[in-house]
Amino acid sequence: MESLDDYEIRLVTDWLEECGLPDATAAGRATAPLRQAVAWLAKTRGLGRPATEWFVALFFREVARYLHTPARGQVRERVAEILAANHPQVVIAHSLGSIVAYETLWEHPELHVDLLVTLGSPLALPHAVFPRLQPTPMEQRGQRPPGVSRWVNLADPGDLVAIPPNGIERSFNDVDQDQPKSQPIHVFDFHKVVNYLATPQLRGILEEYA
Repeated sequence: MESLDDYEIRLVTDWLEECGLPDATAAGRATAPLRQAVAWLAKTRGLGRPATEWFVALFFREVARYLHTPARGQVRERVAEILAANHPQVVIAHSLGSIVAYETLWEHPELHVDLLVTLGSPLALPHAVFPRLQPTPMEQRGQRPPGVSRWVNLADPGDLVAIPPNGIERSFNDVDQDQPKSQPIHVFDFHKVVNYLATPQLRGILEEYA
């Protein structure tokens, strides 16, 4: 946790508050309160503290690198090039990749996709992600990218990245399906893409495109 910079700490703090952190806020370079807050989260969710600290540091460092550096535009252009070259019917985007896919499809409305599936997505995470999206949500509401015909979001209720746990429809219009899984995947498996890809829900959604 000590390796996080001030911007990364701010993102983690915003996220912890959404997780229900009781009367504790990490500020500036004060990593000791931050470690205490992450320890609280690990305890309340039945997770291992070292693994939780590792996961939080890795995830929010990657998110900060995307949101706060010039590489953001370069990543989107690379994704747009791949989509334009392959013309996929379906785009499946997991975790931080769902932010990249969402912004890329907005930036390139000429790219048409029959189905966008977001898995374990932090798109609706207040303060840390949602208000930092490009384009900026208008009147506290995001919109389905114009070239996307259908948008389905899947989020395990135990996935700490997919905040809020009740889905993204509270923050986005035109989400065709927003369905959390009925049973959480234990420990850190809740966020692994391989487990999302193996769900019956996703198989059912993709059947018509097989």
